[in-house]
Amino acid sequence: MARHFFSLLMAAAGVAALIAAGTNSWIAVAVMTLAVLPSLAARAPVVAPPPAVETLIDTDPLREVKAAFAGFDSPVYVLDLKANVLYQNPSARHIFGPIDQGQHISVKVRMPVVADMIRDALASGRNGQVEFAGTVPSESVYLVRMVRAEATDGAGAFYVLIFRDISEARRIDRMRSDFVANASHELRTPLASLRGFIETLLGPARNDAKAQERFLNIMLEQVTRMSRLVDDLMSLSRLELKARLAPGDEVDLVPLLGSVTDALSPLAGDLGVDIRLKLPEEPVLVMGDRDELTQVFENLIENACKYGQEGKVVDVTLEPPAKGQAVQVSVVDYGPGIAEEHVPRLTERFYRANVESSRSKKGTGLGLAIVKHILTRHRARLVIKSELGKGSTFTVRF
Repeated sequence: MARHFFSLLMAAAGVAALIAAGTNSWIAVAVMTLAVLPSLAARAPVVAPPPAVETLIDTDPLREVKAAFAGFDSPVYVLDLKANVLYQNPSARHIFGPIDQGQHISVKVRMPVVADMIRDALASGRNGQVEFAGTVPSESVYLVRMVRAEATDGAGAFYVLIFRDISEARRIDRMRSDFVANASHELRTPLASLRGFIETLLGPARNDAKAQERFLNIMLEQVTRMSRLVDDLMSLSRLELKARLAPGDEVDLVPLLGSVTDALSPLAGDLGVDIRLKLPEEPVLVMGDRDELTQVFENLIENACKYGQEGKVVDVTLEPPAKGQAVQVSVVDYGPGIAEEHVPRLTERFYRANVESSRSKKGTGLGLAIVKHILTRHRARLVIKSELGKGSTFTVRF
């Protein structure tokens, strides 16, 4: 300690002598620093290095595999070479229920076609794939694949069983095929009629003025029907393209329903039907597209006039929101009504509860399908209630 103090005194004396001799002060400070550093270094305590921290090593060879499949939306099972479960991801646990590690996959997956595929894959050592339709937990179609893989650290082989839900794809395929078949059928009938009439006009009725007039009127009706069908098909196509885009404008339903009713008054008069409109005095605003909502209510009111003609009256009622209730528009007819088994299918494309009645009233079978698509885009829904002999009620809820 004394030695270090003596060194400091000597350094200070040296600096003082340098300054007295006229040396610049920064040179004096440098000299003092060089003199003091060895002393300070000798006094500095020696700091021991931190003790080594033991690194924990994850010995699970499937750690990365599990982490990868944990975020999958599809159900995934990791199996050993005997089909015992090593891991199931959260999606598999949610859809099919939990299974304990080490249990055989057959405890949870009991579909015969899938079980056979797993058995064949294990026996051959190759990948497998199968499609099956199930009803638990809900009606779904799955594409099931079983893939053999190797652990990255050489720990051995395992299998990955993946369930991919293709229900929506199969539903769209079925709708597309049904749509093509129905559209072809709807167009085939008027085209066949036109061909027959044209052949008649070119042959036996070549010089028959009365027959020509009658046939030409029928041909005009058939062409008009095809034109309406094509227009409806185009409307459906446009609606499907923007189905996810909710409209962002405010529409007042009070004047809209008034204009729709006025436009349909001549048709109602020809059919002997009285449209009774019940509207509130204040505006009733909803988010929507004015043209599309006009199409919805034109379709519903026109159908009520045509198919409920026997009741002679159609009531159209707009109920504003009250006490947390939604805005509602009800179209009620007092005609023959619709059988219960037909009601759930009325919004399907080309579905008709009464084929002859629909065609005689020049319907295309697409009107309510268009209504449903428009309301889906508007985040609204159509509720249909009907009873034979008592009429039908179509309610739009926003």
